[in-house]
Amino acid sequence: MGKVIANATMSLDGYIATPDDGIGHLFDWYDAGDIEVANAGHPGYLPPFHLTPESAAYWRQWVDQIGALIVGRTLFDVTDGWQGKHPLGVPVVVMTHQPPTDWSYPGSEDFHFVTTGIQDAVAQAQRTAGDRTVAVAAGTVAEQALRAGLLDEIAIDLAPVFLGTGKRFLAGLDVETVLGEPITVLAASKVIHLRYPVAAGTE
Repeated sequence: MGKVIANATMSLDGYIATPDDGIGHLFDWYDAGDIEVANAGHPGYLPPFHLTPESAAYWRQWVDQIGALIVGRTLFDVTDGWQGKHPLGVPVVVMTHQPPTDWSYPGSEDFHFVTTGIQDAVAQAQRTAGDRTVAVAAGTVAEQALRAGLLDEIAIDLAPVFLGTGKRFLAGLDVETVLGEPITVLAASKVIHLRYPVAAGTE
């Protein structure tokens, strides 16, 4: 099986969204350069990114390794399930208490709804991804995966902004957790890309 990696774009004060699930200036790095990078979503849903050379190289390496994505129900609802095709172009596992009954778009067959917890969500995603990486998006699901000992790495795209309030990454984590030495530290315009291994037994 491939690695399980939590990923988020985060403000300097630890937020990944505004209180109303907005993004503020978190994703300014998506339009900070001249290199056009297309996404795999439905045409018209999300425009191409315009990245710096550093961010473009990092982004392509990151996307090329992903075989499945896990998200929570809140992110799914906020994006309307990306209208059935995630911009990463991979199957999506949605953790939820109740699967939607009135949601259907072309491509929605690549969305799998898991109601039995993080262990089963990761298992479903790993079966789908095979030896490729399972990405875990958003803070609540990432926190559950970290608590369950299911994360291999944490990847943060650190944006030079203070949101002041909003939704924090790993907001409910109440124990000290020490990560390993950085795998990646890459500075680019409007962002610093960071990746750390999750060191077992370091509370």
